[in-house]
Amino acid sequence: MKANEYKEFKSIHKESLRDNMTDVEVLLTDLGETATRELAKKHKPYGLEQNKKIARMGGNTAKVARIDLERKLGESVITSDNALNYKYIDEKREKILLFFL
Repeated sequence: MKANEYKEFKSIHKESLRDNMTDVEVLLTDLGETATRELAKKHKPYGLEQNKKIARMGGNTAKVARIDLERKLGESVITSDNALNYKYIDEKREKILLFFL
């Protein structure tokens, strides 16, 4: 998914996408980014089209890892749940407000 599609999938608007990812989601994102960077160092792409090709190759590395892990787990590792605990943040805010009342 593109970043804006992923944010919509997780129902977040202004919050950071990475802050709302699970550990596995962050790991797969990092894998794709790192693979792309290493492929770019090795192949030294020139121009937009060559860079797009390298980016797709790096993203495919993360995709293959995700599919393999999901097959072994028997469930999706991509979730619409947010990793941040908003309830905790709201409870803390309520305690602070009650303290000052």
